[in-house]
Amino acid sequence: MKEIQGHGVAIITPFKEGGAVDYEAIPGLVDHLVLGGVDYLVLLGTTSEAATLSKGEKINLLDKVIAANAGRLPLVLGLGGNHTQELLEMFDWFDLEQFAAVLSVAPYYNKPNQEGLYQHFKAVAGRSPLPVILYNVPSRTGVNISPETVLRLAQDFDNVVAVKEAAGDFQQAQTLINICPKNFSVLSGDDEMSLSMILAGAKGVISVIGNAIPNHYSNIIHKGLRKEVDAAYDIQYRILNLIRLIYEEGNPTGIKVLMEDIGICKNNLRLPLVKASPFLTSKLKEALEQVMRQ
Repeated sequence: MKEIQGHGVAIITPFKEGGAVDYEAIPGLVDHLVLGGVDYLVLLGTTSEAATLSKGEKINLLDKVIAANAGRLPLVLGLGGNHTQELLEMFDWFDLEQFAAVLSVAPYYNKPNQEGLYQHFKAVAGRSPLPVILYNVPSRTGVNISPETVLRLAQDFDNVVAVKEAAGDFQQAQTLINICPKNFSVLSGDDEMSLSMILAGAKGVISVIGNAIPNHYSNIIHKGLRKEVDAAYDIQYRILNLIRLIYEEGNPTGIKVLMEDIGICKNNLRLPLVKASPFLTSKLKEALEQVMRQ
């Protein structure tokens, strides 16, 4: 797991006016992240609007990212769902040889209990030829993977190697870090909490804000991992307002505003998501300008 620790970015999907995937914007996006000091890229996560992409679009998108990346950074593939059998079949859709791991979100909407979550991820672990990163994000799925269930999975399956913890609960994050095996990676899934989690023992983050300001956020994460606390928090506080603003109307609504502002792609989303309000757009641009001036 050494290669998928540190700063990972859950990359956006650029869209054209009218909703078509803007494949031409992918090379510029990947170069921007590589040059920004990012450690690995996460594809088809929440931030990519994967729920609105067809099978064909997902395959084409992965091909474009793989080509643009040209082996420079490890790649993690988002593969999750709330229909366990269908999810297992999705492993045949992609060329998994190009990926270092899969990121699999807790089943959403169904609201399984802890045994149901365990059995779901047991099936995923049994099917995956790659290391599996669990993804806990109760605000989206409606269920919380308890630290005890994460521990049980980590102990029972050698290829369950990490969890992206996005419950927004620092006490739970500390419990995870404390009880999980030392070779198991707890990764932050909350941009604002990442530094605190790393200083408590987490091994990295899968970020959203890193799409727009990869240099700034990579510096925070890398300084945190080196325990350069004051220097890391100095950068953290300089970008804190921007981190908070990108989530005010949901993700990736806010980050798409920033991506257009820095010239990576247009600020387009797919329904049911819509563009940020004019008020938030103005605040985001002002906050980004302030960060860039510092």
